[in-house]
Amino acid sequence: MGKLSTHVLDITVGKPGVGVKVALYAVTAQGRELLKTDVTNADGRCAVPLLEGETMKPGKYELVFGAGAYFAAQGVDLPEPRFIDEVTLAFGIASADQNYHVPLVVSPWAYSTYRGS
Repeated sequence: MGKLSTHVLDITVGKPGVGVKVALYAVTAQGRELLKTDVTNADGRCAVPLLEGETMKPGKYELVFGAGAYFAAQGVDLPEPRFIDEVTLAFGIASADQNYHVPLVVSPWAYSTYRGS
């Protein structure tokens, strides 16, 4: 079986985003269902996979990162409202047998992602 993992990289300092709140949602025709919440560790990663084993299923998902709160906690001078606040990454899992790594590379002004393994 595969697994879903994530990590956060703060590109303003070139280091892991420590203490970023992460929420994982399943997206269905009925709406969004919260599956799990976590906070990134000293390496900017969630300590355990967000999905694995029986919970790893094909479908549509969203990861929501508390980037604005993270930068505010770092003492970054942010406008109100924040330009980048909650970052939502919508993605699909086509095969439960594969690993899906969905990282967030973020600053107060931009973000990107990619599919890792």
